Amino acid sequence: MIPDMLRFFTPRMFLGIALPEIFLNWGTGTCDHHLEITPMKTGIVGYQGSGKSTLFEWLTGEPSDPALAHTIQSAMVPIPEAHVDGLCAIYQPKKITMAALEIVDTPGLSRSHEGSAQKLALIREAGCLVIVVAGFADNDAAADLTSFEDDLLLADLDLVARRIERIEEQLKKARANREELSEELAALEPLRDVLENGEALRGLELTPVQQRLIRAFQLLSNKPRLVVINVSEDEADPEKYRELVPDETPLLTIPLDLERELSQMEASERTSFYEEMGLTPNDPQRLVRVMMETSGQMLFFTAGDKEVRTWLIPRGSTALDAADGIHTDLAKGFIRAETMNVEDLIRLGSEREIKAHDLMRAEHKDYVIQDGDILLIRHN
Repeated sequence: MIPDMLRFFTPRMFLGIALPEIFLNWGTGTCDHHLEITPMKTGIVGYQGSGKSTLFEWLTGEPSDPALAHTIQSAMVPIPEAHVDGLCAIYQPKKITMAALEIVDTPGLSRSHEGSAQKLALIREAGCLVIVVAGFADNDAAADLTSFEDDLLLADLDLVARRIERIEEQLKKARANREELSEELAALEPLRDVLENGEALRGLELTPVQQRLIRAFQLLSNKPRLVVINVSEDEADPEKYRELVPDETPLLTIPLDLERELSQMEASERTSFYEEMGLTPNDPQRLVRVMMETSGQMLFFTAGDKEVRTWLIPRGSTALDAADGIHTDLAKGFIRAETMNVEDLIRLGSEREIKAHDLMRAEHKDYVIQDGDILLIRHN
């Protein structure tokens, strides 16, 4: 089983980023093999004092570094996947490679909005935002969340408006790319108007040119997000915060200070504390999965005696997209994707039994990847 951790770490370095030591020798028995991790970036954002750095510490086990208070701090956390142990039992692989989130803690914003655009620019590459809001008695969580959303809008407006100004200046002169610049200007002006009205770009019907520009500019107000309300341990009504966000926005209420303290305990002591206090444990692994799902990503598997691996891919991707994510040569020479379901494989115990039960499928390049798919890309 996936160990109950994301808590008990001695920092190590992997690709220049702190990596929990326990993940370097993940598992017992069948899964005690070399482990590698491939990341996806998720940004933790919020106002000063919101508890965002406490969330970072709880998720990663990496202490917040005061020397990085004005820049970003990163650590990698593997995305938990309960089927990996079962695949290890079948294939006895030499290596396990887990897809991961690169958790990025950003500088806390000032409620005066001073310097917000510059600080938020540090996180534009993130695929998902985790907005942390203080839910204490002396703080107005609703006002904080609204104000922070305004900061995201203003940062995007500043970026778009400056680009429009540059295009307008360029169009005053004879230019070979005048047609392309005019097309970009026509696409950006409606986006600027929406942002000036204090409206987010999420949910808008966008033209292909606008979609391309939003991706290129990595606009924050268009990114998927989830909200974490940092509450006190004696919060009596955590559900009251649900109304702060639209139904489609994930929201979690977590006493982050308490969870960080408990993460330093042995698992048995922590369990006893929860039981004695009548508290429901908050699982950091669950939050990591929610982050992945909020970003619109999913996992698929490749498996064999050399390696068992989980891969991140945008939901709705095709077999050809998956092949390209594994290696561009697989996409160029794609013939078919031999596909089976991970639960079927673990239940039956071998690929031979999968084939005997006619559960191995040959999928074409336009096949849409499903949860639990194990792929073997055939190529020339």
